[in-house]
Amino acid sequence: MTDRATQPVDRQLPTEESRDLLTLVREIAAREIRPRAAEEEEAGRFPREIFTLLSEAGLLGLPYDGEFGGGEQPYEVYLQVLEELAAARLTVGLGVSVHSLACHGLAGYGTKEQQSQHLPAMLGGGLLGAYCLSEPSSGSDAASLTTKAVRDGEDWILTGTKAWITHGGIADFYTVLARTGGEGPKGITAFLVPGDAEGLTAAVPEKKMGMKGSPTAQLHFDGVRVPDSRRIGEEGQGFTIALAALDAGRLGIAACAVGVAQAALDEALAYALDRKQFGHPIADFQGLRFMLADMATRIEAGRSLYLAAARLRDAGRPFSRQAAMAKLFCTDAAMSVTTDAVQVLGGYGYTQDFPVERLMREAKVLQIVEGTNQIQRMVIARHLAGPESRG
Repeated sequence: MTDRATQPVDRQLPTEESRDLLTLVREIAAREIRPRAAEEEEAGRFPREIFTLLSEAGLLGLPYDGEFGGGEQPYEVYLQVLEELAAARLTVGLGVSVHSLACHGLAGYGTKEQQSQHLPAMLGGGLLGAYCLSEPSSGSDAASLTTKAVRDGEDWILTGTKAWITHGGIADFYTVLARTGGEGPKGITAFLVPGDAEGLTAAVPEKKMGMKGSPTAQLHFDGVRVPDSRRIGEEGQGFTIALAALDAGRLGIAACAVGVAQAALDEALAYALDRKQFGHPIADFQGLRFMLADMATRIEAGRSLYLAAARLRDAGRPFSRQAAMAKLFCTDAAMSVTTDAVQVLGGYGYTQDFPVERLMREAKVLQIVEGTNQIQRMVIARHLAGPESRG
């Protein structure tokens, strides 16, 4: 790959500290993550030691309060860290985003006692988290979930099945949404469940077309006993907590998508500059130059969109609509850019000798997770035109 094609992204960062942080992330990505990504993804190996390293470096709790071990970084910075990690290996970038999502409920809605007891280990103590909302029959319609939590004295007994859980079976803790009341969103409560809780088991991980190194599995709760001290927020507040987490999480997915797209563009550009046909680098041919220009434009537009939403969040302003727009646009852009990258490489792009085929397979899942892009369009439209008329 030529030096001309591998220049790092020129980022606008708010402080010298954040610039040093991005330098550290790039060094870790170049030394520890990128060199092993293709081999470990093909082998389906989860890089737990990388997450331990990231935790020791303070990179698993960047957007959270320093009082409990967080990095106190604005989302504007945290998301650019995710982008760099995802560009090196999506299993790592998405894994950090999911871990942050799993911490969101306790950090935002837990009591001071709960936060003091659990957050230091969650944010910087080497633990890895997962987020449990979806179920086999409850995906886009998350408010219809059926996993139950029944009160038993000072405890809750959880019974049911969660599906499509990133880090399922290997996480140290799970933020779990369960039904404690009647039907609909007002009957849902959030709990912090230890990964080794008795009665909690994981199914065999799903066999996926991409992200093979990141385990995705069903979780079965067979009478899992959880003390009330691990209930997050009030009874019936769980769906509100879940939606707030998803708004933030969608920005994480958007940033990861831009990272994947940037990695694909870098590969395509390097190949186009080196590959010669008819006596010239193929980057000289106008049709291919226009393709590269469109790829770069989609990436810049996506990056600007997720950063604009992040700055709204950092300013304490509403950002739900912008988060849905960023997730929608950035993940569609990643699918488009990675597909074009395969085309630029021609037959080589369709082989595992080059990473663009893996990036294309990985981009697809980003259009699905944390709310499909069809759901994002529904969210955006509701902000514009109000709820749908049901007649």
